[in-house]
Amino acid sequence: MDDKKDLVPIGEAAKKAGVSRQSLQYYLMLGLLEPAEITETARRLFDEKAIERIKLIKRLNKSDYPLRAIRELFLEGQKDLKGPECE
Repeated sequence: MDDKKDLVPIGEAAKKAGVSRQSLQYYLMLGLLEPAEITETARRLFDEKAIERIKLIKRLNKSDYPLRAIRELFLEGQKDLKGPECE
C-alpha cells in the first residue's frame, strides 16, 4: 500500500513539525495526538495529518495557550463532531 511510505518515525515527524523529539513525546503523553500507526515493534509512525496537528499545537502553545487548554479544545472538537445524538 502506498500510504505506508508516507509514514515517518517520531524523530522525522518532530523535525518536519519544527519541534523537539521530547516535545512530541510529551504531546503524545498528554493525549494531544496519536500516531497514525504503531508497528509490531512498537515504533510510532506519523502521517502528514499528524504533522499538521503538531504544528497547530506548537502555534497555539506559542500564542500562550497552555497544553491542557489545547487538549480540552481538541476534546471539545471531537465531541462536537459526534453530534448530540451520540451523547
